[in-house]
Amino acid sequence: MMEAHQQRGRTHTSLPSLITLIAIVSPLASAVPSLTDDSKCECYLTNGTQASFFATHKFLDFRNLAAHAGVPLTITKPNDSGSAPVTSEYFTSKEWTEAFWVLSWNNSHQIREDATVLMVNSPNNVYIEANGDRSPSSQTWLTLRTQRLKDFQTASEIESVAPGFQYLSVRMLARTVGSPGAITALFTYRDADRLADVQESDLEVRTMDPRNTIQYTNQPSYTEKGEEIDHATKNVTLPPGHPDWTHWAVHRLDWTPKETVWYVDGTEVATISFQTPRDPSKVILNAWSDGGEWSGNMTVNDAAYLQIQWLEIVYNATDENPAKRKRDGGGVTAVMLRERDEGGEGSCDVVCSIDETLEPGKPVMLWNNGAMRMVGGGLVAWIPSLVTFGMLALISGGLW
Repeated sequence: MMEAHQQRGRTHTSLPSLITLIAIVSPLASAVPSLTDDSKCECYLTNGTQASFFATHKFLDFRNLAAHAGVPLTITKPNDSGSAPVTSEYFTSKEWTEAFWVLSWNNSHQIREDATVLMVNSPNNVYIEANGDRSPSSQTWLTLRTQRLKDFQTASEIESVAPGFQYLSVRMLARTVGSPGAITALFTYRDADRLADVQESDLEVRTMDPRNTIQYTNQPSYTEKGEEIDHATKNVTLPPGHPDWTHWAVHRLDWTPKETVWYVDGTEVATISFQTPRDPSKVILNAWSDGGEWSGNMTVNDAAYLQIQWLEIVYNATDENPAKRKRDGGGVTAVMLRERDEGGEGSCDVVCSIDETLEPGKPVMLWNNGAMRMVGGGLVAWIPSLVTFGMLALISGGLW
């Protein structure tokens, strides 16, 4: 009897500690992630099939640029179109020039053998446009235009200044409108001398296709002989209830070491593990046609447009400078996060998310391991377990 009484006394002695522990961790377990800013984030964790850690976050917002809005007239001469200046001062701003180039190359060297028309990428086709929707959700958006003229196809392409993205999650609130015979696209790209060595993950809308279908590919999708490569492409019909590509939707491409995954408004629509790119790449967006079999041949004077309200990327990059990040207070590099994703130790105490936020461009903090250590914590995932363990201890001790 004495032994039993002593054992019960020891349980009573631990009760205050358990109550204190539960009182501390319960609010943390139920807390909603709070808005923060990038200066407080050491890394970013994405959701989805291939949840991954990334070192850097960038957000380009085209929704409130009324001072730069204006639709330029189409330039009708090929040489003048290719050498045109940018359409507004926004495209010379630090925000833009640190992120993207506006390109002006043409296909006079017949990059695609079946091309039937000269295609000229022009800075004149990349511009800020006032939102003319009936119920506008923004003041403006970014437009990439392509139009068929009598003698050529005028087109548009922007390319990331940084060439060293190595795994990323890129999203855009966008839509495609216009006539059949064009392609609008968002993709990662690494060039090569041989077609077989090209590394590319594509999201492509073909305006001649049904409006509820989108093409997703890990390139190349064909050989030098023109033969199709199995498993490289998925032609996806969007799930019921999802907007077609003429309506605003968040299109997302996740490039990870294992596979490429695509989403529309948060729903996974395609996954390809075959030919997943592995080396540092660029990010490119374009609107184009060359009259070939893939794009189709647009009717003269017809046009198509890729319209984007915002573009957001979390990424790892080979050209990051770890010493600079340390001086700037970061201290976490892409290499460290890549090691973490591949099962290594990695290092990231303050973890943020762009998936759990209600405000595009503004991350939320998921957890702060440094703060957690103050209460003896570690990963946030442990907190509910600690609460549960405490409850079970009370119940098993007959105290609840």
